[in-house]
Order: sequence, then C-alpha cells, then structure tokens
Amino acid sequence: MNLKIRFAFLAVCLLATLFVRARHFRFAQLTDIHLTGSEGPHTDDLMRSIAHINASQGIDFVLVTGDVSECGDRATLLSVKECLSHLQVPYYIVLGNHETKWSDSGCTAWQQVFGYERFQHSHQGVHFLGFNTGPLMRMALGHVVPQDLTWLEECMAGYPASDPVVIVTHYPLMEGDVDNWYQATELLRRYNVRLCIGGHYHAMRNLSYDGVPGVLVRANYRSDAQDRGGYGLYEVTDDSIHVSVQEIGMSAVHFASFPLHGDRPGTQDPIRYPSDADNARYAQVERVWLQHTGVGIYSSPCTDGRRVYVGDDLGRLSAYDLLDGRLLWTAATGARIVGTPAVDKGRVVTGSADGSIYAFDAKSGCLRWRHECQGPVLGAVAIHRGMVFAGASDGCMRALSLRAGRLVWQYDQVKDYIETKPLVTASSVVFGAWDNTLYALDRKTGREQWQWHTQKTHSHYSPAAVWPVTSHGMVFIADPERALTAVDLATGAQVWRTKQSMVRETVGLSADGRRIYSKTMQDSLVCYSAEERVPRELWACNVGFGYEHAPSMPVEKDGVVYGSTKEGMVFAVEAFTGRLLWRHHVGNSLISTVVPLSGRRVLFTSTDGTVGLLSVKE
Repeated sequence: MNLKIRFAFLAVCLLATLFVRARHFRFAQLTDIHLTGSEGPHTDDLMRSIAHINASQGIDFVLVTGDVSECGDRATLLSVKECLSHLQVPYYIVLGNHETKWSDSGCTAWQQVFGYERFQHSHQGVHFLGFNTGPLMRMALGHVVPQDLTWLEECMAGYPASDPVVIVTHYPLMEGDVDNWYQATELLRRYNVRLCIGGHYHAMRNLSYDGVPGVLVRANYRSDAQDRGGYGLYEVTDDSIHVSVQEIGMSAVHFASFPLHGDRPGTQDPIRYPSDADNARYAQVERVWLQHTGVGIYSSPCTDGRRVYVGDDLGRLSAYDLLDGRLLWTAATGARIVGTPAVDKGRVVTGSADGSIYAFDAKSGCLRWRHECQGPVLGAVAIHRGMVFAGASDGCMRALSLRAGRLVWQYDQVKDYIETKPLVTASSVVFGAWDNTLYALDRKTGREQWQWHTQKTHSHYSPAAVWPVTSHGMVFIADPERALTAVDLATGAQVWRTKQSMVRETVGLSADGRRIYSKTMQDSLVCYSAEERVPRELWACNVGFGYEHAPSMPVEKDGVVYGSTKEGMVFAVEAFTGRLLWRHHVGNSLISTVVPLSGRRVLFTSTDGTVGLLSVKE
C-alpha cells in the first residue's frame, strides 16, 4: 500500500513538472505608431492592428515599444490610450524618443496617462522588463538613466537564475543609439537575458547587443516602402522565442528564432567601451571633483562663486561646495527639473515640471517663495536687475520679482511650450518656442515688440532649444533647419541667414561681443563675425567630436571657448585663432552647457547623473 502511494505521488510530481515545463504563449508588439491628434491614417492603421490582434487566437498580451505619438503631447497620448483600450488583452508600454525629446509636460504627462514609465511583467516563467531609453528633452543619443539601471538589476537579481528575461525598450541598446549602451549590456550579460525587443528603426532587424540578441520590429503605420500596416508577432515555447512580422490582411511571415536555454556565446566576447585616449593625450586637464548622484540630470549647473546648484530627474535642487563638491543641501520640487536654474542676491531660482517656479535660499536651501503657473515650467531661468524671467508650457513668459516672487508681467500669446533660456537686454526679453517663432518682449512691461518665424512650419524646426545671444544690434540663433541666423534686435527683421556651416541649436558670444560661435553637426566649432550685416566665417576648428546635435552652447571665458557634446566630451578652443587646446571625456553621455570659471576651471553636468569640476594646468 505504501509503495502504491509513493508511486502515485511520484507520478503526480512528474506530471506537474511536465505541465510547468510545457510553456506556450503568444504576444504581439506594436511600435512606432506616430499618432498626431486623434484622427488620421496612422490612427486608422493602429485600429486595424488592434482589430487584427483581437481577432487572432491565443495572443495573451501586447507590448507597445514607443514613439506612439509624434510630439509627446497629452492630447495625443490620451488618444493613443483610447485606441489601446480596445485591445481585449493587457498591454504594457514604454516611451520612445518622440515622447521624451518633444514633450510640453517634461514627460510628466506619460505617467499621468499610462501610470508608469517602466514595467515588469511575468508570464509562464518568462520575465519582461520595460524601461525608457530617452533622450529626455535634449537632442542627444538615447540614454538609460542611473535609477533605471539600478531598478533593472534589482529586478533581475530577484528572479530564479534559470528563468528567461526579455528586455523591452524603444532604442536598440547599441553604440550609436544609446550613449551608455555598455553599462546596459554589461548588466544584461550577467543575467539570463535571452532577447531584447525594440523599435525605432521602422524596419525588421536582427541584432546583437554585445552578444545579447536583439530584434527590432517595423513601424505600425503604412509607409512608402510598406503599403500595409503591421506589427510583430511572437510565439514562446519551452525552448525558443519565434518572431514573425504580421502585415494586416496577410499571413504572418517568420523572421527569426531565439533559444531560451543554453549558452549565449556572444556574451563571452569583450565589450568595446568608449575610448578615453583623449584624457591621456591632454593630460593637463584634471578632475578636481566628481559627484555621481545616481539620478539623471538635464540642466546645466549655475554658481554664485561659493556653491554649485543643479536640478535633477527626481525634482530635486541640490547645492554642492564649489571647492570640493561636497553636498550641502537638497530641496524638493514636485516633478523633474529640466531647465537650468539661476542664482543671484542669495536666491537660487528654478522651474519644475510640477508647474511652479521656486526660489530657495542659496545658503540653506529653505524655500523663499513659489509661483504657480498653469503648465510645467521647462525653461531655463534668467535673472536680470532683480527680476526673474522664465517660460512655461502654458504659453506664457513671466517676469517675477526676485525678492518676493511677485508677478510683474505675463505674456500669454506663445503657441507652444518654452524650454530655452531667455536673452535679457536693457530693453528686451528674447526667446524661442516650439511654435516656429522667436519672440521679443519689452523687458519692463512684457509688451510684444516683434516675432520672427522659421520658413518651415513643422514644430520640430523651431528655434526653441538654442539660447539666443545679442551684439551690435542683432540677435543670433541657430535652429534645427541647420542655419545660423541674425535678426535685428529692434525690429525682428532678418539680417542674414546661412546654412554654410550646417550648425544646429547652438550659439555663443565672445566676451568682447565681436564673434559668435556654433557647433556644426560634424566635428567642428565655427566662428562668425558678430559685427557685420552679412555672414562671414572667421575660422573653423576641427574638434573631432563626430556627428553632433546636442543643444549645448559654446561659452567663452578668458580667451578660451569651451564646448561639450552628446557623447561626454568637454573641449576648449582658442577664441581668436580657432586652435584646439584640449579635449576631455567624462563618461559617454550628454554634457549640458558648461560653466567656465576663472583660472581655467570648468563646471559641468551630465545626463548620467555626474556633477563635476575640471581644472586645466597652465
């Protein structure tokens, strides 16, 4: 009798084991939907895909891998959510660069609409981890922020070692797509990651991320190359993931298969890390101090000569000792800080994506005042003669008193959000917005003086990220149309415009006001005359930074022009001759506009969460 019971028990255990191992499920992937508003052909294609998924048998869930909208605005995100609500199975969604680069909410609307910015989902012993790959609000390569890398490792460390893991992103985790790809792949190789799923390329791709398999899926909408909408279809068995492309009205076509067990041969090969050869070549550059905050940073630093002030992705404004980088205080706002703060007369002022402008005591971090706006405040702050100037996403530029935060004037005719740092002169406040317009207002009253408009009407060509400068009665900007432009400060009339150097969204002014500087989109810093009524290039320096589109402004100090790039480079060029002085790499992520100090010292911040001070030996 005991033998029969034991045999029956063993049989039940064997059947249970076989049942657990008999893994079989299907899921779909929608990516690169690119909706604009609530109607149009892309919406039609999405709804056709949703209907097709609903009519298909055995699809357990859907992964949505970013660029669901064209401009990341709340109205379109709500339209996407309404469409996805017609799915008869759960869906899990991550942001794409069109939600993170162009967002009037500073990306806060995404979480308010969808409820999260990253997810973990487990199904039949397979774990799916989805997270944002940026870039956030700045034109740059994709980036995985430090707090997401920490979360990713915590999740994977909590799974049984034999359980397969699937990574879900928008960007492919590769060099040239994500600036800190090596940090991500180094982490993934330590765990049982069997596949990375993404989009972005609008085409089917079978890739390798430092040995970890990756697959990209075609865009959902019809295009010139694809006359049918479509999506990715996955079948997961006990030993493999099979990937197919499903075009609407056609049979699914197998694309690739990936094993769920066994060795991952490519993960044994060395990872190719970014080169730091420049740091050895230009050994005169020293790192006085570095602070690795563990949180993404999108603003530049500001300083009052004793302390350094920086806003971060968690909505904190922090103060560091200028001499040694020691953290002095941290103050909280209600959402991420995107724009650069400003400090003057014992007040440090910052905007926040929570819709407020804050002033803190520069020494203690105590809140001195808060001004509530009707939309996220993403613009950099300017302070001039006891007045604070900041733009927000509610279509307003505001002037507030520095001492008490009293509203002096408000201009409310801007048609899209503001992220730039306003140029403040004795008579005017000049700024661009994502509505193809450069505005000039009276500094004292806020009355409109003039508007200048770009020739292209698509908002992505707006003069919105550049920080304007002025000299000799002209305002200088560089816009995404790759043109350097001079506009008359008094009238707004275009003085000259040139695409000779193929610059983008960067401009800086010399200390004597006679020259302007801009980064080209390939390797070089150029210098033009700021005195003449026609464009005249004075010099060009081949810095060697490669392809470049980050809106980090060149800044001159003591005869040296300092600049920075999307891939962690800080560089210095002689202001009068254009001779390259040095290059230094601090990681491989976007360096925002640097702040040069006297004595050949340079403050910087990086999207990887680093705040630091460089010093250059004579």
